Amino acid sequence: MGGMTTVSTPPRVLTVAGSDSGGGAGIQADLKTMLAMGVHGMSVIAAVTAQNSLGVQGYWELPPEAVRAQLDSVLGDIGAQAIKTGMLASAVLVETVADVLGSYAAPVVVDPVGVSKHGDSLLAPEAVETMRTRLLPVATVATPNLWEVEQLTSVKVEDEDGLRRAADAVLELGPTWALIKGGHLPGTPVDLLTDGTSEYRYAAERLDNRHTHGTGCTLASAIAARLAQGDEMPDAVGKAKEYVTGAIARGFPLGAGIGPVDHAWRWR
Repeated sequence: MGGMTTVSTPPRVLTVAGSDSGGGAGIQADLKTMLAMGVHGMSVIAAVTAQNSLGVQGYWELPPEAVRAQLDSVLGDIGAQAIKTGMLASAVLVETVADVLGSYAAPVVVDPVGVSKHGDSLLAPEAVETMRTRLLPVATVATPNLWEVEQLTSVKVEDEDGLRRAADAVLELGPTWALIKGGHLPGTPVDLLTDGTSEYRYAAERLDNRHTHGTGCTLASAIAARLAQGDEMPDAVGKAKEYVTGAIARGFPLGAGIGPVDHAWRWR
């Protein structure tokens, strides 16, 4: 008989987001990503979607007290080394989450989810303002795509030169870092990360795969996982991009529409 093995608890990461019944994005993508990145994932569900490969057929917000109770429950007992937010649906939920996270000492990755991959709106119009004034100021990093940049700042990016302008406009809303995802621009996809002083660009080849459901959720969760493991922001983003690029390359068909990225690509 050998001696007792000491088991050490992995870093813990909390996602506050919506559930995706199809399993490709949202809470489901977040937890799969966290497992793949070697951290313990925990979840606060803010909304439930009826969603498949064809789109979002409906969503139901949870009451603010249910969201607050989940937050208090997890953070009060277990704690988190990083927190990621995704679909928060309504102004009152954005505010509830911002309230709690504003006084919690862990890096916060805000993915300011506005619409789904299919163009379905996932944020009430009046919640956009709450996102700008309440949640972005408590973010360590915000990870908007170009559509979300426009929704939040009215800055429209047409080419790679516009990325820094977009980042500066997002930084004005208060996050420490802005990661502007340029994947929808023509040419080689480039993401730009800046805190207003240093600037980092991440290029990836464009992959010819339409099964990209869940990319945004996956990237934000991977960044949170790396931050929980102690990475500095530029390294966390670099490693997260590497994971997501591999997952997109192996995205698979599901149902009749857009399939998900493969969260388990490193194991398959």
